[in-house]
Amino acid sequence: MTTIIVLLVICLLLACFFEFINGFHDTANAVATVIYTNSMKPTVAVVYSGILNFCGVLLGGITVAMGIVNLLPMEVLVDTNVYHGVAMILALLLSAIIWNFGTWYLGIPSSSSHTIIGSILGIGIAFYFLPGDMGLSAVNWDKAKDTGMALLVSPLAGFTLAIIVMFIFKRLIKNDIIYKEPIPGKVPPLWVRMMLWATCGLVSFFHGQNDGQKGVGIIMMILIAILPAQFSLDESVNLQSINGNVDRIEKLVLKADTSKFGEKELFAYHDIISYSQHFKTSTAGKYSSNDVAVAERFSLRKDVVKITKNAEKLIKGENLSLTLNDQKTLKDEIKASKKLIEYAPSWVIIMISISLGLGTMIGWKRVVKTIGEKIGKQHMSYAQGASAEIVASIGIGVATAYGAPVSTTHMLSSGIAGSMVAKKGLKNLQRKTIINIMLAWVLTLPVTIALSCGLFLLFRWLLG
Repeated sequence: MTTIIVLLVICLLLACFFEFINGFHDTANAVATVIYTNSMKPTVAVVYSGILNFCGVLLGGITVAMGIVNLLPMEVLVDTNVYHGVAMILALLLSAIIWNFGTWYLGIPSSSSHTIIGSILGIGIAFYFLPGDMGLSAVNWDKAKDTGMALLVSPLAGFTLAIIVMFIFKRLIKNDIIYKEPIPGKVPPLWVRMMLWATCGLVSFFHGQNDGQKGVGIIMMILIAILPAQFSLDESVNLQSINGNVDRIEKLVLKADTSKFGEKELFAYHDIISYSQHFKTSTAGKYSSNDVAVAERFSLRKDVVKITKNAEKLIKGENLSLTLNDQKTLKDEIKASKKLIEYAPSWVIIMISISLGLGTMIGWKRVVKTIGEKIGKQHMSYAQGASAEIVASIGIGVATAYGAPVSTTHMLSSGIAGSMVAKKGLKNLQRKTIINIMLAWVLTLPVTIALSCGLFLLFRWLLG
């Protein structure tokens, strides 16, 4: 047991270190504009950004965090051999840290989101090389596809929207000062500084909400993988309330015409009935997870996951013969049921908030220089800085609202590139820097997948 506790502490510290690196790796995305436009002193900017990152994690909820947790099915996340879970977590975190630290050292803006997603996918793919029949089921490919789409669209959206925002600026703001390069050492007018302070703050806050939640998700993966009985269920949730939600899901599904279902839909239908019966029987007369035997708690988590996941499949399958009102009720009951399993203790959120906030205040210069000086052939103007930040803050905010992990780096870097193109076309971009950034974007997934896959197999062998 002592060994497990030591390994748990190591995994938690590595997760905090990853989030710490994420802080100083991605800080440049928020502070580069205010620093390179002389709108805020570097030391003030990184502290300002760090505080807002901290607040963003605290107030961001856990929707994105649960998206990270759900990338790996429970069969992968929890094993009868706890050392397999430790091997998985160590491989995931080390591969993400190696890539993030390496790209930071080289001063290349790289996506922490892509890094952690690639590491998770590498774990799933590693199961192809292990005994058993996990195969494709070792990764939640539906969730991976949705996540991948969000990450793919973000740089294209950032680039395009920055051009549009620059066009709007030119139509609405006729003061030429915001379109000129800042004069070294000269502070811009107060209204320009206030605009850039606001956009920097928004990017920092939303970065905390989105990227901070990824750290929360990683911590929850660690806790569920190593101590599944203690962290499978939220002890503050009333089990009888969830029992009622599960019962209503079952009754709504039973109203459906099964003759319209395909093979996969029938399988999902029977799974819902089976797992809901088990959940209701196991929770009869019990009001908190503390009333459930430790050994049985994870099975209740599995019940809720299977019920809600299969019910969502039936809704998406479009062969569910229920009225629109019944389908809306079903969705509401699914959402309510997930409260039992989709949670994070307050100490986890605070720990990640501190790690991200502190990281934001350290090591920011390398990537800031790339963003501020090397993407375009000129120093960014006030309008270019503001347009990139506006686009990034909106993109990250919308993604967080929908629970989608999105790359702050991609949104901001592509936004700056778009603002440069809006002024003088593609010739205004520095080819070498753009190629390096694009190479990092392209290589992040395959490199982290290969790293985590290899490390996982190695650690599984070493830890037994």
